[in-house]
Amino acid sequence: MKTYESKIQVDSEIGRLRTVLIHSPDNGIGRVAPSKAQDWLFEDILHLDTVRREYDCYVQLLLYFLDPDTIRNRPSASAGAADERSFYKPGMPGFYQSDRVLEIEKLLSDILKIENIREKLCAAVCAIEGCSYNQQSDLNALDAERLARILISGSLKSGEMLFPPIPNLIFTRDIGITINSHILLNKPAKKARNRESLLSRYIFYNHPLFAAYRDRILEIPHQVQHFLRPGEAPGDKTTLEGGDVMVVSPDHVIIGCSERTSPGGVAEAIRLLFENDVVQKVSVVKIPHKRDYMHIDTLFTQVNKHTWVVLHAICSGRNKNKGQPLEYLSDKKKQDQVSVLQFKKGREKPKKFKSIESLLASVSQRDLGSTEEPVFIYSGNDEFPHDEREQWTDSCNILALKEGVALGYDRNDRSIEAFKEAGFQVIEAEQLLQQLEAGETDIDRLENTLILMPSAELSRARGGFRCMSMPLLRDPI
Repeated sequence: MKTYESKIQVDSEIGRLRTVLIHSPDNGIGRVAPSKAQDWLFEDILHLDTVRREYDCYVQLLLYFLDPDTIRNRPSASAGAADERSFYKPGMPGFYQSDRVLEIEKLLSDILKIENIREKLCAAVCAIEGCSYNQQSDLNALDAERLARILISGSLKSGEMLFPPIPNLIFTRDIGITINSHILLNKPAKKARNRESLLSRYIFYNHPLFAAYRDRILEIPHQVQHFLRPGEAPGDKTTLEGGDVMVVSPDHVIIGCSERTSPGGVAEAIRLLFENDVVQKVSVVKIPHKRDYMHIDTLFTQVNKHTWVVLHAICSGRNKNKGQPLEYLSDKKKQDQVSVLQFKKGREKPKKFKSIESLLASVSQRDLGSTEEPVFIYSGNDEFPHDEREQWTDSCNILALKEGVALGYDRNDRSIEAFKEAGFQVIEAEQLLQQLEAGETDIDRLENTLILMPSAELSRARGGFRCMSMPLLRDPI
């Protein structure tokens, strides 16, 4: 088994990214039928080859930033398209071997080479997917690489589907979150993601990469139900997903209470973080339970110490088109309201913030010591309906590769204009890759830059580049 560098430490959203866990689009994405798309949390069916090409561009940039020797030594285009494609495709002979840009399928295949782990994991997957005893035996006999591919995609080499795909695995942010030197494992809200959670737990507890951190893995406990207790609702769940967790400073985590993260999940996460002395403050942002918003990172993400990209109508606490406080726009349900509370270890009562923006300003100035006025870059340049349209295609869900240098989709035109007005340079990913290949650009010199990623198909999966990354190591800021 390959030896990996095992340091794990993330104490901000913007420190230079050094190690990240990703998953390249697998065959499962190409097998989602229109009638089942929403069951698998997709709004539409995607063209697999286009998604892969766009994702390969993402992997190239990650490798140039995190592991430049590996990308510079890849097969050239002159060696043939098949050879070049195999460099980015897990399980292929020429697949890149990086201990900085980690592929979840590769880590899974590593642990499947351990006999007792393979047997237990096959039994667990076959149990939840209802496989026959003979099917379980057949899977157990496969080599590790092929078995890993089947456990993720659900399909055999013949094309037969053994069990459903897990196409959301490309959103590795939701399987776990690194908080300082701890890993908080998540509990998905939707049944379609249960196998992802199972596979990731086996990886985090059994892969040598995480061996030194096994006593720092935090799991949301199983919800205790007595089934006969009066008033106990069988549908109540304790859920937590990584898109609702932001590590904004060494002592401060923001957690969203959303469509995907339940109040019980938030409460358990706070308890675990405080009891294990991971952080001193947890701010809880309660947002409407709407598919549009899903997680808090669909509404705001951080660019540098004092700059955030946000959906103004929600984050300001007011709807600018109607001029009414957000909580008064609808009295249908409590879940339509936005609230921000901050809990501090040892403090009895939480502190209340008037809006998400006021919380983010506090993070910039008090937690990160920024001396500059907070800057909010608004989705769609704060123009209706472009603010909502571009938030839908993840204008607010960006990934900071280092402070001030971030990845976003090229389709969000007015949001891009807002970045320019805020003093950022904007560059197409393909142009940047050409410059990097020719040695014309030095990554260390890049500042205040939004890198525009191709997004014809990838954006339709309903997740941005923060969603498609689980940072394991960032430099302190």
